[in-house]
Amino acid sequence: MPRLTAWRILRSGSEAPLRLVDGFSARASLDDRDRGLVRQLVGTEVRRRGTLRALVKLEARGKPSADVAAHLRLGLAQLFFLNRIPVHAAVSETVRAATDSLGLGRGRYVNAVLRSVLRTRRSGLSGDPRRDLVDVPWHLDQPLFRDPDEHPSLWAEDALSVPSALFKRWSNRHGRDGATALALQALREAPLSLVCIGAQREALRLALDEAGVPSRAGRHERVLLVARGATGAVLESAAFKSGNLTIQGETALRAAELLQAQPGQRVLDLAAAPGGKSAVLALAGARVLAVDRNPRRLAAMPSALTRMGVAERVQPVASDGLAALRDGVAPFDGVLVDAPCSNTGVLAARPGARWRFGPGSLRQLTELQGELLDQAARHVTPGGRLVFSTCSLEPEEGPQGSRAFVERHPHWALAEEQLDLPDAGDQGPADGGYRALLLHSP
Repeated sequence: MPRLTAWRILRSGSEAPLRLVDGFSARASLDDRDRGLVRQLVGTEVRRRGTLRALVKLEARGKPSADVAAHLRLGLAQLFFLNRIPVHAAVSETVRAATDSLGLGRGRYVNAVLRSVLRTRRSGLSGDPRRDLVDVPWHLDQPLFRDPDEHPSLWAEDALSVPSALFKRWSNRHGRDGATALALQALREAPLSLVCIGAQREALRLALDEAGVPSRAGRHERVLLVARGATGAVLESAAFKSGNLTIQGETALRAAELLQAQPGQRVLDLAAAPGGKSAVLALAGARVLAVDRNPRRLAAMPSALTRMGVAERVQPVASDGLAALRDGVAPFDGVLVDAPCSNTGVLAARPGARWRFGPGSLRQLTELQGELLDQAARHVTPGGRLVFSTCSLEPEEGPQGSRAFVERHPHWALAEEQLDLPDAGDQGPADGGYRALLLHSP
């Protein structure tokens, strides 16, 4: 049943399939262990989709249908990237899921392709980047990937499962080694970032240890990093339930801090859900109007804000950001525009975003970001502050956007900006992104 549930999630057409795991698992009455397997299967398929597509092409006869190909990718994900699953279980359970969903004939086809690809698998690495799988101890008995010396971006799409257009952009800015490091980072599941509220970090680290959740210090003095598989244990811990811990990425935390909200100030948080940035602003003593276009995500905010003791200082409003900023709205001392973006700085946590990246989507996003900044600027009091942030590494969604804004608004100046690259090292940050502080001249 976990494999069939994972297949149904992939075939749902969702742009963010990992968000569907809990709901689909609940409808299938899966226990926690099977739900964890579904998350592993879906996450691995999305992160490794480029390599899995290459493996399917290696031995599949003709072009399998999208339904069959999804079963094949899930089976191959188990055979090559989830080494705790025995080979016989990976094959037999995948074939059973294919048979149950598509019929006996297609189940037999899935069985034949999986076993054929498996026969090409060899232990260890060969030293040939066309045959070696990345980050796992396997190679193929024949070339699988395109030649990295002739076509580095196409090799990256095969071997690193990052779209060639995105890898090429990264290579132009960070060099080929830098682009490869970013792609490798995006292949690995990101740690969960926890922000310490009030209590000292070391005391909370010890409390998590006692709850059976090992953690390590992040780069920010208030951040702890834990394995993402420990999310359930974190949510059940006394430290979290008491409001002393919350889940938030470091770059989002730093963006909220950059606004430098003060007690009694009135601030606006656009794209506010799930509420972490609004909480940072409220904890500083500000009164926050928290606007988000997604009512479902916004509905979860009050309980989180209550847990952290700041609900009375935050007013959630479900509205499109532009619709919420009408001329009658009183000016704010500061506005945080954490804008919708391509998510290229958080691909480890949101792996599906890589397959949505493209020139058209990037252009639409940058236009929206510009509109949000222009509207927000109209509602900042003279001498006020505006923070523009994204979880993107792309210049169009960062420095270029800030400079274009300043060119359109001569009474504004760029005071500070920072780009963080994601880093899976001991301290992180585990997420990457851009933030800028813009100041209005009185």
